[in-house]
Amino acid sequence: MPNSSQTPPQVPSRAALFRFQVVSAVLSHELRGESRADAIAEVAQLSFASADERARRVSERTIYRWLQAFADRDLGALEPAGRPHTASSVVLPKVLLDFVRAEKDADLRASLPEILRRAREAGVIGSHEPIDRSTLWRACVRMGVPVVRRKRAKTRDSRRFAYPHRMNLVLCDGKHFRAGAGRLRRVAMVFLDDATRMGLHLVVGPAESKALFLRGLFEMVQHHGLPGIVYLDHGPGYIAADTQAVIAQLPALLIHGEVKYPEGHGKIEKFNQTFQEALLRHLDGRPDVDPDCGALELRLRHWLREIYNHTEHESLAPKQTPWQRFAGDRQPLTFPSSFESLRERFVLQTQRSVSHDHVLALDGVNYETPRGLAGTRVQVWRQVLDGTVWVLHPDRSGRLVRLQPVDLTANARAHRGQPTAEDDTAVVLTRSAADMAFARDFQPIVGPDGGFADRGPEPGTEPGTDSATDCTTDFNQETP
Repeated sequence: MPNSSQTPPQVPSRAALFRFQVVSAVLSHELRGESRADAIAEVAQLSFASADERARRVSERTIYRWLQAFADRDLGALEPAGRPHTASSVVLPKVLLDFVRAEKDADLRASLPEILRRAREAGVIGSHEPIDRSTLWRACVRMGVPVVRRKRAKTRDSRRFAYPHRMNLVLCDGKHFRAGAGRLRRVAMVFLDDATRMGLHLVVGPAESKALFLRGLFEMVQHHGLPGIVYLDHGPGYIAADTQAVIAQLPALLIHGEVKYPEGHGKIEKFNQTFQEALLRHLDGRPDVDPDCGALELRLRHWLREIYNHTEHESLAPKQTPWQRFAGDRQPLTFPSSFESLRERFVLQTQRSVSHDHVLALDGVNYETPRGLAGTRVQVWRQVLDGTVWVLHPDRSGRLVRLQPVDLTANARAHRGQPTAEDDTAVVLTRSAADMAFARDFQPIVGPDGGFADRGPEPGTEPGTDSATDCTTDFNQETP
């Protein structure tokens, strides 16, 4: 055992170790009988891993200097020369440095300007004595005094987990990449089973969106059944209200992982690393790769289903592939009763107000509604897979009418329709109470028949009789 009174050897720096491997290469060539000049010339053509893990070459002149320093087999002589190290400061007073150290021990969150104000109030330094904060900061770094606020350790209950059966938990994440000669931006959304690590499905789009995720979710359920839990991050397509509503209608549970906590997405993040190294990085800039999203889906799904799912996974013991573990699981898969019932779960309902010019606004798009809904609030059915919008027809027949976006150009030249008797806006002839009172108090001079009814001749007034002649004569005579 070494003597405790001896000074322990100093640990060499990474720079000294790098120089040592270069010197060792030269000396090994000399041991094989080569001259020093030839050995140095040959080693100068080689690349060595530097301290930052990059390949680096060293000039012959530098190798000569390092060999001279290492002449006595002293590794310490290969240490890079620098300015003398100071553990505190030669500019600032020691009493101030001791005060800063004590204040930081008592109040870790106190900033250096605040500590300087405390020092002036305590009389440690003069009220107008200039103290450069940068100099004080460097002194604290050399003394090992913390100068940044430490992040408080989060008291989360972090535990590794794995569900026992397939489709208990499905993870989804988007991996961005570039494809084709034009280096177009694309994103691949992958659905991964937690228990078996099998890649369930994959869709490709130009950007992360709720439409891309919901399409992938619909196709995944078609092939593998309903998931128990869907685990997502906080991407724009995952936090949308439509995403949450559709997952609730499947029905399934939704979990959003904690923000800025990649360990919580460890399985999908590890898959993304494999995905990037095995395939995605080889698509950037290649002229033979079609950047169309459909073509990329075909290429990426082939790798996912034919290669990845049939490759032994290190987390599946004994040596199993994701497909073998998924197919061997006796947990039954749950499928919707029909294709139509599955599509119905991707239909969402909402309410919208219709303007007086029969326009309904939804998701930034103006839709034209049938006549009769102006100024009302209607129930809207929206299919999130294809974006179609439906409302009930105003004739109360229960028919759903598909809405179309407003075509302003067509409306500018279209003829306006005239109201019909069936329209609610048609004129209806009615009588008011005032009309009824007027008709009661002011009877017409003649009856409804106009006074021209044929009642027949009165007795004694038939034509040709004397009474009739006398009556006519008397009517024409003047009254005396």
